[in-house]
Amino acid sequence: MVITPAMITGIILAGGRGRRMGGIDKGLVEFAGRPLIEHVIEVLSPQVGSLMINANRNQDAYAAYGYPVITDKLGDYQGPLAGFSSAMQAASTDYIVTVPCDGPLLSSELVERLTQALQDNDAEIAVAHDGERLQPVYALLPTRLLNNLQEFLDSGDRKIDRWYAWHSMALADCSDIPGMFRNINTPAERDQLQQEKLA
Repeated sequence: MVITPAMITGIILAGGRGRRMGGIDKGLVEFAGRPLIEHVIEVLSPQVGSLMINANRNQDAYAAYGYPVITDKLGDYQGPLAGFSSAMQAASTDYIVTVPCDGPLLSSELVERLTQALQDNDAEIAVAHDGERLQPVYALLPTRLLNNLQEFLDSGDRKIDRWYAWHSMALADCSDIPGMFRNINTPAERDQLQQEKLA
């Protein structure tokens, strides 16, 4: 089966605490004159059939972008797998692709590479690899894994790599675009990346 963009819902993960950003909601932090999430929406939306934002606060601010906003069913900020689970429940497509809200240098080739890796390897899930390490929140996942993920979360585990280990996983080679994975955790990182981008 050929996976087309129409079969994929893009999920922007904006549900974290933003601890290292002083508790600020990172998706709404200004970067190069616009909130971080706007940079991500701009690049991700043409690559997928539909888009959703996973947010646990400031839902109205995110809803203003015109996309559905989904909140983690598990309370108390329990990590990306909680966002994956809520996204799988809300999406009406066969697949979701996940990206973080704080990576403004997203590649326009990401979804294509994840899809290709999944199909070439006949795998269950595809995850981006930067040439040195796995980038676990840049992933393509079938929504049919929802019950399996729920079972994992119900066991009390929250480790993304442990859940991935339950499945056949393809690596999407993104070693030629490692800058895509630069994310902003602190004001200093934001200022540094902004300087480079505007230089």
